[in-house]
Amino acid sequence: MSQQESAQPSPYVAPPSGLPLGTPPAPEPEMPWAKAILVTVVVFLVAGVVAGWAWQQFSPLAQYTVDERGGALGEEQMTRIFGPDGTFTSIGFVTALVLGAALFWWLRNYGPWSVAIVVLGACMGSGIAWGVGMLLGHDPLQQRLEAAKPGDLVSAPLELHTWTPAAAWLVGAALAAAVIAAATWRSEPVATTSQPGASNTPPPVH
Repeated sequence: MSQQESAQPSPYVAPPSGLPLGTPPAPEPEMPWAKAILVTVVVFLVAGVVAGWAWQQFSPLAQYTVDERGGALGEEQMTRIFGPDGTFTSIGFVTALVLGAALFWWLRNYGPWSVAIVVLGACMGSGIAWGVGMLLGHDPLQQRLEAAKPGDLVSAPLELHTWTPAAAWLVGAALAAAVIAAATWRSEPVATTSQPGASNTPPPVH
């Protein structure tokens, strides 16, 4: 009778993973802290250098018209005085949004610490972008005005008139992390019911 019982196929088959039904999968192993921080620093370092170069290349600069008294901005040029601020904001927000989303998804096993890593990396990228842009494109205005002749046009120096654009990096990275965290909230399966009682019933004896 025992042989017949062992030969009787069970109506329930264990899941391929060998885990009981309703058991959530084991979390993925976390990578070392040093690797996570190093990759984040390198990514935002490169992004900051490229963004700083782009800021210097594509920022619309106001043009001073040189006369006997120095340089003056016309009415049309006055509207371009804050062009570098807008360009820095746009480049920084988009860059931090994309990189922040990618890095936060990659570091999601760290929980809240992944937000801190990404946001601090974005702040570093903002500072690097500003430094590279200033290094490449910030020429003192007064010296160029003194060397120019009446009628010449002299570009305004590349600079930020307020520190608000620098926060665009932080906002972009934080927004990306918030959206992904909300979209994946409680995405892992949760066991809400136990196995059916029939699974514990022994097979009939023949």
